[in-house]
Amino acid sequence: MKRLILIFGLLSLTVLNNSCKDDDPEFNDCWRAPNKTQLKLTLLEGPTITPPSKISMFFKVTDENNNPVGYLTEENFVIYEKGVNDSCPRVISEFEAKRKISSREQVFNHTTLLVLDLSGSVLQQSLQQVKDAANAFVESIVPPLPDPSISMGVYWFDGEDVLHELEPVTSSLVDLKNAINGVTQNISNDNSTDLYGAVIKADAIADGILADYQALDITAATSVVLFTDGEDRANRYPKQQAYDAVANSPKEISWFTLGVGNEINIPDLQKIGRNGFFQAASISNLTTVFQQIATVVNNEANSYYFFEYCSPIRSGANNGLIIEAYEGKEVGFLQSNFDATGFTGGCQF
Repeated sequence: MKRLILIFGLLSLTVLNNSCKDDDPEFNDCWRAPNKTQLKLTLLEGPTITPPSKISMFFKVTDENNNPVGYLTEENFVIYEKGVNDSCPRVISEFEAKRKISSREQVFNHTTLLVLDLSGSVLQQSLQQVKDAANAFVESIVPPLPDPSISMGVYWFDGEDVLHELEPVTSSLVDLKNAINGVTQNISNDNSTDLYGAVIKADAIADGILADYQALDITAATSVVLFTDGEDRANRYPKQQAYDAVANSPKEISWFTLGVGNEINIPDLQKIGRNGFFQAASISNLTTVFQQIATVVNNEANSYYFFEYCSPIRSGANNGLIIEAYEGKEVGFLQSNFDATGFTGGCQF
């Protein structure tokens, strides 16, 4: 009986010790790479250090199909750091490290370029439907009260070697709609379709917008949404030049294409619409499909995150940093390093 009691006592002690071991933060707060990631976090800027100990990062979140994941909040992110004395990246609680997602208007601007095919077939057969669909799209993107962080420009192309400006980039919903409503059948002097030229010129405009914001130290992104009812007929530019313009454009530029009718070149539009190709079966479905694109563009605009937190680490030139994101059961992460030399307390937002 005494031996049985002794064995039971040893077993109880073993169970107790294992329980304490499981509760030890050394074992339960270490980051482990997930077996599968459904979210992709792409670091665009940072980590940027602001004394005394603030770290900021600008990144984009997409799902495994490269669709934007928007509207995440601080609760969707977990921070891990690995200092010189840590055997693994350790979770940083909100009590140790203040964190926030800054409001978009303070740190980020998004511009949409709507590029419309106004070649002869559109002007003669479906102009009013295109105008109605474009207005619905604009209303879904640009708020009624001007928001400086959200803007749009409207351009159009025909067979000329010009990407015509219908309305320059603006935050005014009224100005955008007035410009669209003002389009008439006699707006064009060339009934052909310079699709590839429109792509090349739209890329140059989008690049210029990003450069202008960069010069002002404002982080920005652009979405190009191109509509056509046909394929390139003007043959002004090689197809590959248009493909290369899209492929080589910065990752801050997203490309979406919308084709309608049976004369479109689907492989072309899929290649140009690297972030999404949409097809309307008929002109009567155009507004519905434009609104579907608007949903994606809005998610795109809100899938960029400026994340800031106050690090509790106070030294070390090569500290590890992991930001893990959760959306439902989907997870993803990004890894980086930062120099905490000279870090002190007193970090504020």
